[in-house]
Amino acid sequence: MYRPRVRETGLQIGSLPCGPLNAITDVGEVRVGHVSLLEGEGPLIPGKGPIRTGVTAILPHPGNIYREPVTAAVHVFNGFAKATGLIQIEELGELETPILITSTLNVPRVADGLISWVLRENREIGISGPTVNPVVAECHDGYLNDAQGRHVREEHVFAAIEGAKGGLVEEGTVGAGVGTACYGFKGGVGTSSRLLPEEAGGFRVGVLVVTNMGRREDLLIAGVPVGRLLSQREPPIVQGGSVVIVLATDAFLDPTSLKRVARRCPIGLARTGWTGGYRSGDLVIAFTTTRAMEKVDPEVLNHLFRAAEEATEEAVLNSLFRATTLVGRDGHLLEALPLEETLALLHQAGRLSPPPNPRT
Repeated sequence: MYRPRVRETGLQIGSLPCGPLNAITDVGEVRVGHVSLLEGEGPLIPGKGPIRTGVTAILPHPGNIYREPVTAAVHVFNGFAKATGLIQIEELGELETPILITSTLNVPRVADGLISWVLRENREIGISGPTVNPVVAECHDGYLNDAQGRHVREEHVFAAIEGAKGGLVEEGTVGAGVGTACYGFKGGVGTSSRLLPEEAGGFRVGVLVVTNMGRREDLLIAGVPVGRLLSQREPPIVQGGSVVIVLATDAFLDPTSLKRVARRCPIGLARTGWTGGYRSGDLVIAFTTTRAMEKVDPEVLNHLFRAAEEATEEAVLNSLFRATTLVGRDGHLLEALPLEETLALLHQAGRLSPPPNPRT
């Protein structure tokens, strides 16, 4: 069954227009690549399977990022996370590698693979040149996946980076989102973008999320308490919760202004019902594809704040709309958001008109 993106159902999130692709790849030459690993079924055998995991790569541009770093910033909303590389971004305001997202216990192995990939292209690292700062973020996928197996290897890291491309971004149960949960349903990868008006510079903001958070009863869609209204059986008990947000823009921003934009992304999360739990790792990695920096007019920043909020909200919802039902280890099941019932609730609340008829 075809599962539509949010806008394909007629639901409009926010007031700013989205980009041509409504994706992070609307910004500059940003590229995205996924490797999805799904293998085996039945009881968990630690270190063996079943495998329900993957890796996602986001490249700010197709060139040599180590030699052509981009201005970057980090915002940690809740720090229960095992990411690498954030301290140097915070200190220098630069990103010098692709951003990789994977499962929690795989972070060191993915970072090692990322270092190997950068070394292959830059032989001077650690000899005649400085070392490299690998940036890897994570979401725990152990409810469906054999987490102890740490099944993402160096070859998968290389494949995700080298397979990254512009254009349409695959969403849902893919890459780092293969084994994740969102509001008691199947989560995954989602993306969205916003265009600023010409009087505000015409800049673009794109967001990609990996969602792994939330209780079903908290889910809000366009202000409608869909999670409480859905007539579903008891949701699964999924430990922990995290969300990784990557924000890209082509606006002329210094690291301080970029961080201010990144800090608005959790507002978009809150609009979907997220509160940020104790065991939640919620972070934003932001970068601009434009090297020139100048003082930004406050009104332009206000538009960028709104763009970050709206794109984050819609990216989370796209991760839910596009994700597919998946069975993992020990028969654990994460059901996809029931779209027919969800859209009926949104129509009843006046958020959709005419009544939705999603393509099948």
